Amino acid sequence: MIKKHLIKKLIGITTFILAFVNSEHSYSQPLIPIDQWEGKTILLIGAHPDDDYQSHGTLALLNENNNNIFILTLTTGNVGTKDPEMSKNDLSKIRRQEQIDAMKVIGLAEEQYINLGYDDGRLEFADKEEIIEKIVYHIRKNKPDVLMSFDPGYNYQVWHKSDHRSAAYLVADAVRAAEWRLMYSGQIIHQNLNAYTVPEFLFYGGNIKDKNTEVNIAEYLDKKILAGSKYLSQWSSGWNKYLGSDIDKYPIGEKDSVFKRLKRRIKYHNDLPVERFRYYKGIPDGMGREKRD
Repeated sequence: MIKKHLIKKLIGITTFILAFVNSEHSYSQPLIPIDQWEGKTILLIGAHPDDDYQSHGTLALLNENNNNIFILTLTTGNVGTKDPEMSKNDLSKIRRQEQIDAMKVIGLAEEQYINLGYDDGRLEFADKEEIIEKIVYHIRKNKPDVLMSFDPGYNYQVWHKSDHRSAAYLVADAVRAAEWRLMYSGQIIHQNLNAYTVPEFLFYGGNIKDKNTEVNIAEYLDKKILAGSKYLSQWSSGWNKYLGSDIDKYPIGEKDSVFKRLKRRIKYHNDLPVERFRYYKGIPDGMGREKRD
């Protein structure tokens, strides 16, 4: 166990040094490698019930290292299907359970899951003031040491599909609002919350060249893939005809097809499976631009 811990620590340090040397944004590296984070509160915010999947290896690692993790999802995902017999309400229930089941695989409980209940595909038309206030509430309540979200852009906006784009900017605006005590002051006066400044960020889903840190997920790869297999309404023939949550009830060969698809999506660096992020530490105003004089 001691040898394994030392090897893991050396890999983390090596990854950190390589990222520092190679990254044009090296000033924004975590002082402690991500795989050595302990005792932090992590809040991941996504648009849909499967957006957290791309970070599942990192989340599994952080959970094992005794970090406190919450996942906040903005929509119910109630539109994402081509099944002509699927209703919005049924899909909403299905996707909620898929996300909870996937979270359990990587060690997270339903109590760590928050869903704001907005309609899939409609975030950009929803009441932005209302959404931001709700996100601010959960930031102030949970006081995350690290916030994970879609990358809003580095020096220029990142193109995301509709809900992802909206989620990136809504979260950025909410993070900034959360630090000012006169913004949504009712939360402070009546709900016993305090203004809160998020100190660190991990942005996912941005441009490859903007990524400045990565996490070795070799020990958690199997968990990540198994968690991904829970999203049968999205990543199987269930997209066109949903047959339930049991993959064995799908056509012959479906299970192998789903697992092969998930394995193909894994990113590798030096033959190691990794998840890449843009790490940022500092005031919210600087999260979307490079360091200035």
